[in-house]
Amino acid sequence: MPANTAPTTLVLGSNSFSGQDFVDLLLTDTDHQVIGVSRSPEKSRVFLSYLDRKEREERFSFHQLDLNDDFEAICELLDQTKPAYIVNFAAQSEVAPSWRHPEQWAMTNVVAIARLGNFLRQQDWLEKYVHISSPEAYGTCEGVVKEGHRDKPSTPYAASKSAGDQFLATYVKQYGFPCVIIRATNVYGAHQQLFKIIPRSAIYLKLDKTIELHGGGHAIKSYIHIRDVSKGELAAMLEGTPGEMYHLSPSDESNAGSGGGGVAVRDVVRTICDAAEKDFEQATKIVDERPGQDKAYVIDSTKARRQFNWKPTISLEQGLGDVFAWVDGDWERIKDLPLAYEHKA
Repeated sequence: MPANTAPTTLVLGSNSFSGQDFVDLLLTDTDHQVIGVSRSPEKSRVFLSYLDRKEREERFSFHQLDLNDDFEAICELLDQTKPAYIVNFAAQSEVAPSWRHPEQWAMTNVVAIARLGNFLRQQDWLEKYVHISSPEAYGTCEGVVKEGHRDKPSTPYAASKSAGDQFLATYVKQYGFPCVIIRATNVYGAHQQLFKIIPRSAIYLKLDKTIELHGGGHAIKSYIHIRDVSKGELAAMLEGTPGEMYHLSPSDESNAGSGGGGVAVRDVVRTICDAAEKDFEQATKIVDERPGQDKAYVIDSTKARRQFNWKPTISLEQGLGDVFAWVDGDWERIKDLPLAYEHKA
């Protein structure tokens, strides 16, 4: 029997919402061997869409390793497996707690990335490193922002992501490191962390709990379904130009003048309330805004659309339907799970 010549892709942060969906996409749309690495054990099927894939048994392996504490072990795994592609979702990613523990965000999102990039730039087996960044690095933006816009972070989380990106950019400039950077807007979908506003709203309505709207929910977001983002990340992994950054969002030059796909958080929650036949005013209450909350960021994804022939295909209405179906289908397990963010150092 001939040896398997399919490439290997290693996914750092494979237990994250975005990472698990990317693993699922690799197993269903490619023939790649897939290696997952996360600091926590694999979660339940509530949060990992790929667990029921038959391809998982033959083409997926998981390793519980922490990018901070187990760096040498990760390097050994990389030396042994020599993946052609590495996609890195691993990060401290929540805004509010980054004010309380900024040093932890700096360690994971800056120091660990600097170490990892310095190791990977010396490896001749690596074809592409895809780094998942965040448009929060731009801060509050006026209009629709394109790649190359100046970073003006307004939270420790955003500052740490911007700094990590800059470290990688130095390796690209000095050594030709084959890195591409992705900044995607507000992802959502089934299997998302329960404290996020869309799943949390759907769950609170079923529990008859009041939904809190920080600052009245007037912040403008650009919601995009996780599977659309995963497909864009896969295209960037296979076709992206080293050294480039790519935006993935609902907006491009064709709709820049109409707001670029941005929508207020309160309007999304209102849609969820309408779908559940609940009165929006009675189901919600206004609470204080989070420190450093950006009023809006809407980013232009024309570059990815032109280079990869990529575009979002899942409407917000369809995507919200997916979330409702997931919450209803897994309700017996979801109803007893914690709904608040739980910080892990």
